[in-house]
Amino acid sequence: MSVFPHPAERTDGGRGRFERLAETASNLSSSPVFSVFCLLLVAGFFVVHALGLSTEWQILAGDVMTAVTLVLLALLKNAERRAEHALQRKLDAIAAALLEQHAGDGDRAHRELREAIRLEERV
Repeated sequence: MSVFPHPAERTDGGRGRFERLAETASNLSSSPVFSVFCLLLVAGFFVVHALGLSTEWQILAGDVMTAVTLVLLALLKNAERRAEHALQRKLDAIAAALLEQHAGDGDRAHRELREAIRLEERV
């Protein structure tokens, strides 16, 4: 096992606070409200530079943009990894179902396949 296990493997069946936060950030970052926020943030950055405000304001504007970028990167990467892990588990269940169907033990494979449906929402 690696030093940093996959987020889906760290929790005991449920999602932790960070996973819920990452899911919320993923939903928020794909909303029109967040797009407007980003446009305002970038516009503010340009206004601070265009007006020639003091260096402190310019640094503050750049730091705010950098902080938002880094937080979103971490949260969205977590959501991406969880979705990737869920997709892999679904593919594994489909492959197992196909193999077991040919072997004659289809009940267990069908149950696992049913459990894998919408797995990304539970991981």
